[in-house]
Amino acid sequence: MNINFEYDGVKASNRLEILAAKKIEKLFDKYDWIVRADVFFKTENTSEAATGMICNIRLSAPGPRLFAEASFASFEAAIAKSVDDLERQLQKRKAKMRART
Repeated sequence: MNINFEYDGVKASNRLEILAAKKIEKLFDKYDWIVRADVFFKTENTSEAATGMICNIRLSAPGPRLFAEASFASFEAAIAKSVDDLERQLQKRKAKMRART
C-alpha cells in the first residue's frame, strides 16, 4: 500500500507521518483491498481552541473513494478521529461487498 502525505501551511513532520502510517497500516492489515492512502494536514484559524488542526485522509479502494476529515486542537487527535471514521466506512463497504457475493 502506498501512503502519500501533503502539508498545507504546516511544516512537514516525520513524527506525524509515522503516527498516521501506523494507524493506516492497521486498517490495511484488516482490509487488504485498500490500494492507497492520501493524508492531508492543514491548519485553520478558528475562534475555538478545540479545533484548527485538520487531518484529511482519502483511501483508494474498490468502489468510490473513502474520505474522512477531522479538526481538533492537535493533529494526533485529528488523525485518530479520521481513522475511526474510515474504519466505520470500511466496515460498511465490506458488508456490501459480502452481500453482493
